[in-house]
Amino acid sequence: MLFSEATGSGEEAVNNKMKLYSYWISSCSYRVRIALHLKGLNYEYKAVDLSKGEQYEPEFLKLSPTGYVPALVDGDIVVADSFAILMYLEEKYPQHPLLPHDIQKRAINYQAANIVASSIQPNQLFILRHIEGKLPLLKDVIEKGFTALEKLLKGCAGRYATGDEIFLADLFLAPQIHAAITRFKIDMTKFPLLARLNEAYKENPAFQDTLPENQPDVPSQVQY
Repeated sequence: MLFSEATGSGEEAVNNKMKLYSYWISSCSYRVRIALHLKGLNYEYKAVDLSKGEQYEPEFLKLSPTGYVPALVDGDIVVADSFAILMYLEEKYPQHPLLPHDIQKRAINYQAANIVASSIQPNQLFILRHIEGKLPLLKDVIEKGFTALEKLLKGCAGRYATGDEIFLADLFLAPQIHAAITRFKIDMTKFPLLARLNEAYKENPAFQDTLPENQPDVPSQVQY
């Protein structure tokens, strides 16, 4: 069988478990795992080993035409792309809303998520794949995005990104901050607000139980 299986975190919330096709170190998969945990949704973890090219297997491409993780199967419904999955979960499973009622804070959540998903992450992946001697450039991309996030969240952050409750912005921020620290050795003293948020994430089971290093497909010796 192509994909390995394991039980994901979260309380039993549906009769038929969803299937999450995930890769342990994928920040896109990480943000979906957080949402599933927050909403108390039980799921079956289906590991797609990107290092072995399993994302290009015909079986997986039927679920995710781009070949990217994550992909979610919920009964007869298949959703690929992390943002689309999060919006699907938000509409179908309203428990623990991922978006605040306040329209201004909702807009800030969309902006923060977009900075990570559209500014930091695509440039980061391009550099990783195509440019030699890439670490300084990677740090520049991440730090530019983090500088923008510090400005955006100043004045609205509480314990979490847009107040004292966990919302969409936090689901995008936590994986990116984790990757910045573990993989790219970013000096977080330059970003005090994000560093403070990261400390709050460390104390919350939804973020800790779904960490890359706590996934069933993590290598025996983690190397970031």
